[in-house]
Parts: sequence; structure tokens; C-alpha cells
Amino acid sequence: MKNNPFASKKKKLDLHVPQHFSLILVVGLILLIVTIIASLVLGARVVSYQELMDGLLYQNQDSYGAIVVQKRISRTIFSMCCGVALGIAGVLMQSVTRNPLADPSILGVNTGAALFVICGITFFNITTASQYIWLASIGAALTAVFVFGIGSMGRGGATPIKLVLAGAATSAALSSVVTAIMLPSSYAMDQFRFWQVGSVGSGSWDSIMIFIPFLLFGMVIAFVSAPALNALALGDEAATGLGVRPGVLRVFAISAGVILCGVTTALAGPIGFIGLLATHAMRLVIGPDLRFLIPMSALAGAIILTFSDVVGRLIGSPGELEVGIITAFIGAPILILLAKKSKVRSL
Repeated sequence: MKNNPFASKKKKLDLHVPQHFSLILVVGLILLIVTIIASLVLGARVVSYQELMDGLLYQNQDSYGAIVVQKRISRTIFSMCCGVALGIAGVLMQSVTRNPLADPSILGVNTGAALFVICGITFFNITTASQYIWLASIGAALTAVFVFGIGSMGRGGATPIKLVLAGAATSAALSSVVTAIMLPSSYAMDQFRFWQVGSVGSGSWDSIMIFIPFLLFGMVIAFVSAPALNALALGDEAATGLGVRPGVLRVFAISAGVILCGVTTALAGPIGFIGLLATHAMRLVIGPDLRFLIPMSALAGAIILTFSDVVGRLIGSPGELEVGIITAFIGAPILILLAKKSKVRSL
């Protein structure tokens, strides 16, 4: 860990490439391509092969099918960005807390972001994406600090079960505050109600351009901190013995996770369970090494969220069912299964 900013010196963990990693990566990329094509082709209006090619290759094509494809391109890219961000955020939160059930939605971070957004809509009349991002990021950060503070109190420090309970209680309390602020204002309710369920339907090129700098920042922090997070999984004492600075590492990793979660929540609404699903799916097939788990969870997050968006469009045709509802239907049973199987043990 000589070149790692979170490590001071000493030993370097001897880590190996997971078995069949190349095969898993190729399969993942194929699934991503298939999902992208499905996102461009399927929906309330199914486009033909010729319309797909016209929409991809001829931007000035004015046929209805080609226009539909062009609109779906930005939506698909935006959905992938959101999936990547939530997948990485889930890995970071699970690694830092050593909690297999940690996820932005479960720990109340999404609800904290939602509270600040509704306050901005109601009291400050915010309307732009950049304003949403800063308010959501501040709300997510303060909620994360509060939940980790509550979860760290008492004997044993921040245990997995205490963090989950603190997150659930905080989320319930903040949801009540959101409702209390929103109900008296019909304007705030109209602005908030579609955003609240989580949707990538409003994704545009402007949203993508705003999203990318935050996404790149979070990804860089995640990749740089991966070796040190591997050491942290052995415990604070063992990590310190390997030259890692646990306090500095936690601050940077959580900051990256909060930013990724905050920007996604601001632009797409509070989409839950993606970080949980992507991380656990990849951990089952490639193991716990974060050097590989982080990029593969990002890939899995993009696939799961984009696929869920396609399913929502097909089920709700001729309208659509928001992706946040689909991920909740998929994620809730898996969360129950994971809690039952792991008995909320730490990683």
C-alpha cells in the first residue's frame, strides 16, 4: 500500500484476481449491451431495426421511430450513470460500516436528501438540477453522520444491527417531516410526488453533463481507496498494522458514497436497493476483493437499473411504472432473504 493515500507504510495485502473474473466480466458486458438495446427498442412504442439504426446513425432523421430512439438514448445513458453511482455507493457503505445490509435507502440517506429537496422546493422555490444536487448532497451527508453517530453509541460501537435500526428509525422520522412539510403546499406536492418515487424518465443530456463530474469524483475515490478498504475488512487494528489510517479512510469513502447517492437522488429521486442488489450479486460470483468488486458492482448497478426501467415501461404500457417502484418490488424480498441468511452479521 505504498502509494495509497490512506496508508502510511508497512505491508501490502497479497490479493489475487478472482477465479473466472474475465469470463464474468465478458458476460456482464454482454448483458449490459443487451440491456442497452432493450432500453432503446422496448417501451410503449416498440421500434424496428431500421428505426433503431436511423435513430443511432442519422441524428437529422425525422421519422417517429428514430425520434423515439433518440429520446431513449439520453434516458438510457442517464439510467446507466445512476446505476453505476448507486452500485459504487452501496459497496462503499457496506465496506466502511462492515455491514452487509448497508445501502443508501436502508440507512436513511435517501430520505435525508429528500427532506432537503422538499425544503428547498417549499421554502426557497428551487427549480434547477444544480440546486437539487447541492441540497440533496447536504441532506444525505448530514443524515449519514447522524445515523452513524447514533449507531456508534453504546457498547460495541457501530454494529450492523444498530446501524440498520438507526437508519430505519431515522428514515421513518424524516419521512414524517417530509409529509408534514409537503401536505400544506399543493405546489410542493405537485413538484415532489413524481420525483419521490424515483424515475429516470426525466433524464436528459443536461442532466448527464451535470452528473458526470460527480460520478467521476466518486469513482476515483472508490478505486483509490479499494486496497485500504480491503485491509479495513480485517478490523481496525489489523488495518492499522498494515499501515491504513481507518479514520481518514472512512471520511473519504463515506464522502464519496454520500456524493454519489446525493447527486443520483437529486436528479432521479430516491431509488432504493440498487446498491444492495448489485453488491451482493457480484460478491457471490467474484468474492470480497474490492479492487474487483467496486467496478463489477458499478457494472451490475447499471444493468439492474436499466433493466428495471425497461420492465417498468413494459408493465405500465402505454404509460410507465417508475423504476423506483420496480427496484423496491425486487429488492424488498431479497433484503429479507439476506437478513435471514446472514443474521445481520458484519462483513
